[in-house]
Amino acid sequence: MNSFKKVSLIIAAALTSTMLISPAANAATTTLTVAGSAATGGTVATAPVALPVPADNSIDAADALKIAVTAVDTGTLVTAVATNATIVPALATGTAPVTASSGSSTLTISVGTGTTADFYVYTKTTTVGTVVVTIGGNSTTYYVQGTAGALNSITLTAPSSGAAATSATLKVSGYDVFGNLKGGATINTLVSSNGAATATALTTDTAVTTLGTKEQTVTLPASGSVVVTAYATVATAVTGLAAPVGSVVATVAVRDLAGELAAKNSELAVANAALSAEKAGRAADKVASDKALADAAAKLAADKVASDKALADAAAKLAADATTAKASADLAKATYIAEYNALAKKWNAKHPTAKVKLKK
Repeated sequence: MNSFKKVSLIIAAALTSTMLISPAANAATTTLTVAGSAATGGTVATAPVALPVPADNSIDAADALKIAVTAVDTGTLVTAVATNATIVPALATGTAPVTASSGSSTLTISVGTGTTADFYVYTKTTTVGTVVVTIGGNSTTYYVQGTAGALNSITLTAPSSGAAATSATLKVSGYDVFGNLKGGATINTLVSSNGAATATALTTDTAVTTLGTKEQTVTLPASGSVVVTAYATVATAVTGLAAPVGSVVATVAVRDLAGELAAKNSELAVANAALSAEKAGRAADKVASDKALADAAAKLAADKVASDKALADAAAKLAADATTAKASADLAKATYIAEYNALAKKWNAKHPTAKVKLKK
């Protein structure tokens, strides 16, 4: 028993010693910075690292989240996979530009004999993005979100027409160079009609549901049209990015609904008159057709009567002819018998021993 206890103690001591001297697995440290300062947030979706979109088409320190991994085990692969974000291995320099079209959604760094791995993440969208960093089989997700850049383009939505003296709703929208809706932007409208013009300065909404847009209601005149011009101060054009759009125009035609209704009623009256004439013509055609059918039926009836009479007359003639023929045949037969019997009697009188029979 004592020997067994000693062996157990030796094994336990050996296991304890092994646990104490083995280095901790995946002891790498990850540091998040932006432009050399510690990043704010980034570990939960509700508090992403805020990054300005690269509106100047250059990925600089202020535009990117630097992810620095240190104390990496030798030979370990560090991989990163981004969604709604882009990964680059380095920032732009004077001799090596890094633009808003550079990078990819994945990056793998082979640490080799070193112990560090650095890379950068930027985004062009205001939608929350993720970067999943995997080190030695352990994965951590970091979150980033872009902030819209300067106003780069505007749009104007207006109805193509509206009834006279009614209200029409216009809507302006503002976007940065990457198409993100821009809240808090100033967009002006100039509403012109019948020689009069009204200018209005609108500020786009910052609320999530209406972000980057603003509506304006205008009253349409009694006639003519309304020309709406939306204009704003937009960013300077940047090579390689979407061209700025600082002015758009829309025209709202004013409709005379009463006049349109009268015209439609006139068209309807003409159509109804044509329909009545068509019905009358069809009725007359039906009367003529019915008379033709009646005449044809009467002719067929008369023809049948004549045909039936002809057939009856022919039958009567045949019957009369048959009676006459029978009477003639009967007379011929009676005459023949009488003549025969007269001759037979004479014969029998002269030849009593060779008499012939008389016919009946």
